[in-house]
Amino acid sequence: MVQVKNWREMVDWSADLLVRTTGEGVPEWNRRVLESGVATEPELRDWLRAQHVTGYAQLLLVMERFGYPHFTTASSDDLVDHQYADRPELRPILDRLLTEAALLGPLHVQARKTYVALVSPRRTFAIVKATTRTRVDLGLRLAGHEPEGRLQGAGSLGNDTITVRIGISSADDIDDETLTWLRHAYTSNL
Repeated sequence: MVQVKNWREMVDWSADLLVRTTGEGVPEWNRRVLESGVATEPELRDWLRAQHVTGYAQLLLVMERFGYPHFTTASSDDLVDHQYADRPELRPILDRLLTEAALLGPLHVQARKTYVALVSPRRTFAIVKATTRTRVDLGLRLAGHEPEGRLQGAGSLGNDTITVRIGISSADDIDDETLTWLRHAYTSNL
């Protein structure tokens, strides 16, 4: 089974990114933020953007200043358990997809607040989300593939890089076609 990464690891990664992009760590940036006198989150985001701090590094400093949401301090198991708390019959779908994904090659599994991301050594190639009480969506990053057959439009599933999805109602619905699309998404995003 692939180990699920948690938000604490993402925070640590963001802190490393901050050092790599600015040359300074979180303590120094926290000092600068306090000295800036900004009082609101929008003001802080504008001020950080002016300092060329964007993306995950900016998000980290905003959370440092205004507090971390609960999901960033929860364990991976807690996040996943919460996603399936009111739909335990769907959990075997996630478990089967994680088992199959582990066979693809090197990857990380990242538990998020509302979904689980599958990340190749290069980038996120799939997400698994308990979308309704009766369906889990396997969202895939497949640039250039239009929705057809089992591939449906992803809408706002996960993030804007997920282009298509496959709706799955039970672990038995994970067939060769589903696994072929999952493998294609993985190899397309290496």
